[in-house]
Amino acid sequence: MKIAIINGPNLNLLGKREPGIYGSESFEDYFKKLQKSFPAVELSYFQHNVEGEIINHLHEIGFSYDGILLNAGGYTHTSVAIRDAIAAIKAPVIEIHISNVYAREEFRHTSLIAAKCVGSICGLGMNGYRLGVQHFLNSIEFDFAVKPPSFQ
Repeated sequence: MKIAIINGPNLNLLGKREPGIYGSESFEDYFKKLQKSFPAVELSYFQHNVEGEIINHLHEIGFSYDGILLNAGGYTHTSVAIRDAIAAIKAPVIEIHISNVYAREEFRHTSLIAAKCVGSICGLGMNGYRLGVQHFLNSIEFDFAVKPPSFQ
């Protein structure tokens, strides 16, 4: 199983940036622990602060990976283009947020990408990534449909 983690803007500063909200661990250190926790899963990690690079990466891996965990950061609330990229690819995407966006500023309460994702995990710290990996493993193990139904 191949699962990609994509982090958006400012998430390269995890461990340094607002530790009261995001914790004091770097993502690179957390990612090593995640790899050890799921040795049977091929995990990849990509972070970029530029919207177009996130879209390019979604296009690049979106037809060959079994799942994508996407923390689009601030682009969650602003990017129609990332929403469209999620809709265009085959791999199911889970929206991830380290903080509880609903306990923060009101503008963070709206996600433009959520409707194109199979689900969202927010407010559980870095543990949200582990839960996302576990969901994809469970989906394969129990043969659950991981693409949202089409309501027309």
